[in-house]
Amino acid sequence: MKLIKNGNGVQAFWAELRPCDHLVEMYEAEADFLDSLESFVHSGLVAGESIVLIATDDHRRALEQRLAKRGVDLVGARKTDRLIEVDAEETLARFLVNGWPDEDRFKEVVFRLLARAHVNGTKVRAFGEMVAILWGKKLYAATVRLEHLWTRFCAEEGFSLLCAYPVSGPTSSLGRSMREICDLHSHVITKHGVSPA
Repeated sequence: MKLIKNGNGVQAFWAELRPCDHLVEMYEAEADFLDSLESFVHSGLVAGESIVLIATDDHRRALEQRLAKRGVDLVGARKTDRLIEVDAEETLARFLVNGWPDEDRFKEVVFRLLARAHVNGTKVRAFGEMVAILWGKKLYAATVRLEHLWTRFCAEEGFSLLCAYPVSGPTSSLGRSMREICDLHSHVITKHGVSPA
């Protein structure tokens, strides 16, 4: 994957994103993360792809403002299911059983979102921060389990996926679980650049 360097750090060149790519961004600054998310979503929409956005309310609102400033027809994209936005906490609650991701429920929830996005035969890219929510609650094993489920589902369904973790609080000590999480992704994005995982 190529890199674009700018004054705000390094961003992935999203035009080269392939189906089944599973990327993770480790970010320190919220603005850097939102820059990447904006580029990821905007380049997908420009390329005629559909976007599934599983994000917190704050991140969905921030992204909406940024895309609106770029002149993206958000109403049209939502109406045609080219932009599908759902709340990360609510979506996560639909397949967690006693704090553990249930594979069958996960597949059912995510498959429905992908089916909506694929409705016109378009390629799909997704962003999800449910893993970051689990990690923030110190449910490390459940986080790794969810990343495994995402990796398998990306391969089966042929869509690209971006995950993101803030590198503060519990994620500042990158232990065995974080190494395993990085190993499950095709690329790791940090403020220093993109590298194959």
